Amino acid sequence: MTAEMVAPAWMHEQITAEEYASWSQEQCAGIEIVDGMVVVRPSASKRHNRPARILANALDAAAGPEWNADTGFDVRLQDVPLTNRRPDVVVYRADTIDITPTRPEHVLLVAEVVSPGSETTDRIVKVDQYAKAGIGFYWRIEQAATGVPLVYTYVLDPATKTYRDGDVFTGVLKAAAPFPVEIDLGQI
Repeated sequence: MTAEMVAPAWMHEQITAEEYASWSQEQCAGIEIVDGMVVVRPSASKRHNRPARILANALDAAAGPEWNADTGFDVRLQDVPLTNRRPDVVVYRADTIDITPTRPEHVLLVAEVVSPGSETTDRIVKVDQYAKAGIGFYWRIEQAATGVPLVYTYVLDPATKTYRDGDVFTGVLKAAAPFPVEIDLGQI
């Protein structure tokens, strides 16, 4: 006799914000919710996590007391259908540190590190979702063949809820907005 594998209900049914709130942190780790459906994210590699951590630390140091920068937590883009994304780096208002879920109005900037398998999501899908949610700045980090990453920056056009191309950095990221920050990309 052979056992048939049956996928759990959460893999083929939309879930609500209330259902998601009842899940443990362990159940929520490694997933995002898009239009109410669970999207499993592969475990991040060290090559992926290092630039996210270095970028978050530099942004946190440069942001001043009004803003925090962190990695690895949900941003609730919409309640119905539920859409939670887990950006690689999030700059959010310091006074919202204890507010859950983090919402777009709490967020100044999100950044994604592109990895094999996340290219379309990070370059197209998330860009559109973050812009429609009203997040002011989006940065995308691409691993370059030279070993020094490229950082593409985007600024929200609030009238159209789309991002305009900003600067592209390699070597040293020296941005004036959303606040002055300088990062040696060679350390990544």
